[in-house]
Order: sequence, then C-alpha cells, then structure tokens
Amino acid sequence: MSIEVPNYISNIDPYQGGKPIKEVAREIGISEEKIIKLASNENPMGISPFAKKALKNALSEVHRYPDGNAYYLKEALSKKFFLDTNQLIIGNGSNDILELAARTFVTRGDQVLYSEHAFAVYKIVSQAIGGDGIEAPSANYSHDLDAFLSLISDKTKLIFIANPNNPTGTLISKKILKNFLSKVPERIVVVLDEAYDEYLEDSLKSDSFEWLKDYKNLLISRSFSKAYGLAGLRIGYGVAAPELIEVMNRVRQPFNVNHFAQIAAIASLDDENFIEESRSINNLGMKQLTNAFNALNLKFIPSYANFVSFKLEDEKIAMMYYHHLLNNGVIVRPIANYDLPEFLRVSVGLQRENEIFIKYLSNCNI
Repeated sequence: MSIEVPNYISNIDPYQGGKPIKEVAREIGISEEKIIKLASNENPMGISPFAKKALKNALSEVHRYPDGNAYYLKEALSKKFFLDTNQLIIGNGSNDILELAARTFVTRGDQVLYSEHAFAVYKIVSQAIGGDGIEAPSANYSHDLDAFLSLISDKTKLIFIANPNNPTGTLISKKILKNFLSKVPERIVVVLDEAYDEYLEDSLKSDSFEWLKDYKNLLISRSFSKAYGLAGLRIGYGVAAPELIEVMNRVRQPFNVNHFAQIAAIASLDDENFIEESRSINNLGMKQLTNAFNALNLKFIPSYANFVSFKLEDEKIAMMYYHHLLNNGVIVRPIANYDLPEFLRVSVGLQRENEIFIKYLSNCNI
C-alpha cells in the first residue's frame, strides 16, 4: 500500500534542536555530570524557587485533567501586565502560539513573510499547512523591515518578526518596529515573537502590549522557556485583540497545556528577583564570552538575548570546532540550517561553564 503525502509536507526539513546531555554522554562515553550544555538558550540557573515549591505541592493533583482554559494563569498574566484575560491565549510553549497563528490565519497558497536567518519554526509551520513562505533578505544579520514591506502582496496573510532574533540575537528598535506596524495592511496578522524579552534592559523593551490599542492585527508571542527556565514544561502565551484570540481558541487543542506547566508559570510570575538575577548573570556571562571572542580575534554578532553566534573561517572549520568542543563535553549549536554555516551559536552559561567553553575554544588546534 502506498500512502500519498503532500509535497509541502514531505519537503519539510524537520527542526533540529541542540543535542541532549544524555545523548552526548552515550555517544562520547563521559558522565553526564561532566557535560555542559550551551546549545539551547536555556536558563543556567534552573527555575525559580517559587516554581519549584509550587510543583512539589501540585504532585497530588496529577491524576486530574489540567484547566483547559488556564483561568488562573490568565488572571496572573492579566494582573502583572495590565491586560484583559480575553486578550490572552496559552500555548504548549510559545512554539504552539506560532503554529496556532499559522493554522488560524493561513490557508494553502497564502503567503507568510519571515526574515532570512530567523527562527526555523516560522518556515516549518507555514509549510506544514501549504502556505507559501517568503524569506526577506536580512541586513547585517537583522530584520530588514523595508524589505518586508516590499514583499507584501495580495496573498500575504501572516508576518513573523522575532525581536530579539534567534539565532542572531539582533534587536529592532521600538521606533522602527512601530513605524513598520503602521505601514502593514490591517488584513495581515503580524506575529511579534518576544521569547527573549525578559533579557532586555527596560529601556530597550518594545512596549508591545501598549501597541495593541492601535494595532488590532498584532499578535505578541512570549515564552516561559528562556528566562523563567521552564523549557521542559513547555508553556508560553500569546497576547492580541480579543477578536484574534477568540478565533485562535477555536483551533487550539483541548488541554494543550499541562497542569504542572500552568502551576509553575503562575509561581514564576511572582518571583521578580529571579528574573532580575537571571538577567544580571546573563549580562556578566555575555561580557565574559565576547571578551574571549575579542581576545581570540573571533568575529561575533552582537546579541541582546542569552546566546551569541560567533564566526569561524568556513563551515568545515566551524564543524571541527563544534566536534572538538563536543568531544570535551561542551555542547554548542551549529547553525548552518539558518544559512550561517561558518557560525556556531553558544548559550550564555554560569561563569564556570563559560570558562570551560572558553578553555576548549582556545585550545582547539585547527
């Protein structure tokens, strides 16, 4: 029996995440305790003590279905960010919000715009529903919003903007971003992916929640996976006009976010000290890494997130460095699939983790 699969499905390049610690330990034969993972932009501090306590208390409720409407998490988000609960949708990671946007607003043959060197999931979710993904050329590894505007057509239904961008870490200023929104036709939904927002200094944040008053086609995506450290629980949220949220909820899977994720997210929102400490440690770690790159005469893309991409001579040299680091128990991320074959991306770790990375980066005899 032959099963026919649509070409737009069979042609998808599956998402490739950073190697798990257990897999590396098995492959190279060293203990998990000696491996440092700096590949997936996770918070090296772990999770908030508030969240850890809340998770322990929630164990007795594991046999119950989660709250499919995430009522209490929406209440907590509403209180913290001065939003109405009908402006919120909760997802299985912010990745779920991106996919819901594509499934809700795009049909086969519609165009979706995203940038060169932007998060791979934008292309995947567009292609998975038969959408026509259009890649705007970047400018200095960042979004060129004028290029986006020039590519808009009658078929354009959705635009993905990452700010800061993964994997380059570049940032669009709030003035430029707001000016762009004012020029996008109201019929096109703009998804502003702010997964790394918590790592920005307050003066650099986009004020995106305030913009919702003026732009009814704006959907903001946020994550608990990065600064909040809840990557393993898979939880994120979207913020938009109630009209957008209502139709997205029609295609959202029931019970799409598990009980523990909701409990941990609620507790995490109360721990502002944890976020401040995470940002402070990230700032120090970023300086530690970039100082090392400068000392080694390695070029890098200045980053506003919790990772930095650095450049080697070519793809062959980059992969030699990658395997040298990997064989010494340091996991980083090749980003050739982002059309940056000569780059490696490293997440900011704790001071000692960064020191070990720098040590093996420095003694790679290529």
